[in-house]
Amino acid sequence: MPAAISRRSTPEESNKTKEYTMDNKKLTPILLFDLGGVIMSIDRMKAVEAFKSLGMADADSFFDPYEQRGAFGLLEAGRITTAQFHDEVRPQFRPGVSDDEIDEGLCKFLLGIPSERLERLAELRRKGYKVYMLSNTNPIMWDRYIIPEFRKLGGELSDYFDGVVTSFEAGVCKPDARIYGYAVKKLGIDPAKTTFFDDGPGNVEAARALGFNALHVTVADDMLKLTSDA
Repeated sequence: MPAAISRRSTPEESNKTKEYTMDNKKLTPILLFDLGGVIMSIDRMKAVEAFKSLGMADADSFFDPYEQRGAFGLLEAGRITTAQFHDEVRPQFRPGVSDDEIDEGLCKFLLGIPSERLERLAELRRKGYKVYMLSNTNPIMWDRYIIPEFRKLGGELSDYFDGVVTSFEAGVCKPDARIYGYAVKKLGIDPAKTTFFDDGPGNVEAARALGFNALHVTVADDMLKLTSDA
């Protein structure tokens, strides 16, 4: 990424002569990104193995790739506190497992944010796009791992996003329509002018049903490729 980028035309101006497309979807002036699997690299099995090592017998069913259930789901929906989550899951581990060990195991789900993705987010904002995040996540991962990842190049979360919505703040998780409505209201965005990026097929379908231009992020079509012509 260049050290400095001179003033570029905004998406509104550029779209008069050029359409940004991927799979016949126009890349709109407002971009709304999921976090895990889109910006943050993840590995569900690392969390599964971490919880197994702490004595959880059925760790595989505890973690879902896209939509969490049980105590984990309640934590992500902001319906229980971190302390309540610890109390709920502690009996599933061997005696003596600490809260810190539980939190560390949970965060094994997250592998980190590649620097080039952070650079792309900053670049998109410099080019005039409005960039937002909508993520199913929880306060343990958010405070312990996610916020530090956004600081690793010397910036802050606000350097990469114009606004952020998390499930534990909104009180509901994707693909529930209410979290999209919450994001529209809080961020002041128009779904028809917003491109939503998510790795969960159900989340993409829910967004499209509500009028968003939604793109399914995959290994082949990652966020860098999907925004390469911006």
